[in-house]
Amino acid sequence: MPGLFITFEGGEGTGKSTQVARLAERLSAQGGKVTVTREPGGTPAAEQLRGLLVSGETGRWSATGEALLNYAARESHLNQLIRPALSKDHVVLCDRFMDSTRAYQGYAGGCSMALIDALEEGVVGATRPDLTLVFDLDPEQGLLRARKRGDSEDRYERKGLDFHRRLRSGFLDILDREPKRCRFVDAGRSVDDVSNQVWSIVSERL
Repeated sequence: MPGLFITFEGGEGTGKSTQVARLAERLSAQGGKVTVTREPGGTPAAEQLRGLLVSGETGRWSATGEALLNYAARESHLNQLIRPALSKDHVVLCDRFMDSTRAYQGYAGGCSMALIDALEEGVVGATRPDLTLVFDLDPEQGLLRARKRGDSEDRYERKGLDFHRRLRSGFLDILDREPKRCRFVDAGRSVDDVSNQVWSIVSERL
């Protein structure tokens, strides 16, 4: 199984983490070398930055500040984990990546898209995902799901419904703009149905 970079994107409560774990198990069972990671995070330095982004008061950073913190974490993540894993023919499954910055900080937060474009070009460069799964769910339903988790990483959940509606629109626009890379996943279906959707899409690329 050749190296492949697959990212999972979507709003809060869309079930991405569950599906990352299920896909990793399925690929490993077929003999694939799998690396599972997340953003913000994935390396010790990036995990420290994650804490600054996903907890605390909603207004502690501007959207521009958030974008810069995300890209500082992403640079470490790419150089220390993602690129080395891909060079060893691993399938890298990443829970969020560059599209989350574009959706959260750009579409929903109002950060300059020109700045996000420049950061993406300079940091991500050629290491763009081979496949991006965009998990779509009504924001009200997603926020209800997310709040049931009861964890402390709820800074974005507390940004309000209008923010999350803009976020959903942003992800759908990304999907429309890059149909070869991005594929739609209906996250409103059962966990097993979503797993089957994910496997059907991924198996086409293997």
